[in-house]
Amino acid sequence: MATWVLLVLTCVPAAFAQSGPVQKNWPMASGNYENSRYSALDQITSDNVKNLRVAWTFGTGVNRGHEEAPVVVGSTMYLVTPYPNFLYALDLSQSGAIKWKFEPKPLAAAQGEACCDYVNRGVAVADGRVFMNTLDGRTIALDADSGKLLWDRRLCDINVGETMTMAPLVIGDKVLVGNAGSQFGARGWIQALDAKSGTTAWKAFSTGSDADCLIGPSFKPYYAQDRGHDLGISTWPIDQWKIGGGTVWGWVSYDPDLDLLFYGTGDPASWNADVRPGDNKWCSGIFARRPSTGEAVWFYQYTAHDLYGHDGINESIVTDIELKPGEGKRKVLLHADRNGHLYVLDRQSGEVLSATPFVRVTATTGVDLKTGYLQFVADKKPQLGKTVRDIAPAAPGGKDWQPSAFSPRTGLMYLPHQTLSMDFEEAPVNYIAGTPYIGAHAKFYADPVDPGDGSRGRFTAWDPAAQKAAWTIKERFPVWCGTVVTAGDVVFYGTMDRWFKAVDAKTGRELWKFQVDSGIVSQPITYLAPDGKQYVAVVAGVGGWPGKIVSNDLKPEDPGSAHGFGNAMKDLPNYTAKGGTLYVFCLQ
Repeated sequence: MATWVLLVLTCVPAAFAQSGPVQKNWPMASGNYENSRYSALDQITSDNVKNLRVAWTFGTGVNRGHEEAPVVVGSTMYLVTPYPNFLYALDLSQSGAIKWKFEPKPLAAAQGEACCDYVNRGVAVADGRVFMNTLDGRTIALDADSGKLLWDRRLCDINVGETMTMAPLVIGDKVLVGNAGSQFGARGWIQALDAKSGTTAWKAFSTGSDADCLIGPSFKPYYAQDRGHDLGISTWPIDQWKIGGGTVWGWVSYDPDLDLLFYGTGDPASWNADVRPGDNKWCSGIFARRPSTGEAVWFYQYTAHDLYGHDGINESIVTDIELKPGEGKRKVLLHADRNGHLYVLDRQSGEVLSATPFVRVTATTGVDLKTGYLQFVADKKPQLGKTVRDIAPAAPGGKDWQPSAFSPRTGLMYLPHQTLSMDFEEAPVNYIAGTPYIGAHAKFYADPVDPGDGSRGRFTAWDPAAQKAAWTIKERFPVWCGTVVTAGDVVFYGTMDRWFKAVDAKTGRELWKFQVDSGIVSQPITYLAPDGKQYVAVVAGVGGWPGKIVSNDLKPEDPGSAHGFGNAMKDLPNYTAKGGTLYVFCLQ
């Protein structure tokens, strides 16, 4: 295993005026409650970004898939690694010197229950505490200054396939966390823990009775199919909901004015949809809830009776936009779903205002805005013992977990995503606790039509009002990292073939790039350091679902490895090796 290394270079102070509110910190993985990943910092601009240089680097000691975001509060950066989930506190006034390190020692057996690499997506800092999740399903609170353990709660049972990879979110005195493990038949949930004690304030399941799902008199979904009693049971075969998936391992957004939190639910288990006829509530959709009690306010199901592993966990961006000239701004959520559609939802009611394909889609014909239902193509329905070809988007979707960004300056949403199709065949499946519960064979490959040139990823700027792309950049591999956009009109993202890039937020023109030591699948951030300068940080370390062929040493000749990704990524080892290095940049 690699040992940590600290490299310090000199950055010349940059004297630039700071306009608007100064967002010094990056206290949560998403940067803010809106999940916009927008920073008001503007020292780095489209004119001077070419002068970015490495300020310092830090070796994490773990050569696995790094999907985390660094988190910054005051003069400290907090960085959590993949399993074994080391947590570092780094001193920003000392070029990343270690203040303290915490080793939670998760159970080794959890590695066998992780479907898509041993990743962790970040921590949260609030009120002098730092909150982290571990792969074996524990949520831990530490003193942010000293690293002293405050409490440690085990929330998951790895014996039934539950793990935890999401970044926690703190709202008031509640810490929100959820489980992973749909591919093992784990039953999904989200729960709120008391920030001071770690005790459970409330817990809401994604399947089961209304009582289990915290659905009561306040629940008023917009569409008729989401109204009724105990739909989390009646839309499943008998007892199938108990192993039905719907895990909550993605992003939580919050609107303090409406006092509503929003989060997506995972796909239903298993991938063999014939074993679960019905709409399979409340999987592959989005809940709006009250953070204090967990009571559900509304729900919308992006993909009823999902056929292709298209869960709904992707982030929902909270913003107000004018959809039609003269009609004023609407309170909306922007969501790029794995089913290939970019949704604009009314966040007060859950009504779908628009749903537009942002990649080639062959499996469905669109969303009926009157009923809210996604319309499936009969010829693309998977069958037992028959391979159905060219299903687009593939199971990872038009976009997977990798978070997008939104700039109020440009009105554009910046999407890191993939362009993949797949061949898919259902297979017999039986549930055995703690073992994969897939029930399908899949093979992914570059979309043969769009773009049709063998590239497998794109970085797209999407205009949600016009419902079309403003510009797009093709990449060789899926763009599996997150992104950040700034008031300097610069967008940062990374690629799996080791490039960290800055592009013009308005035009997409490449402004700067730097080659790191391993593919990037993490989340870049920007912050104002104690010296008053703006910095940009990103972690290099290839892995995640598409990068398992490298991080887990899989055989390129096996097209079915990594649940189908092996075929699409067999050339990745030619472009990157394993890694685990934090890079921090500033203007020179």
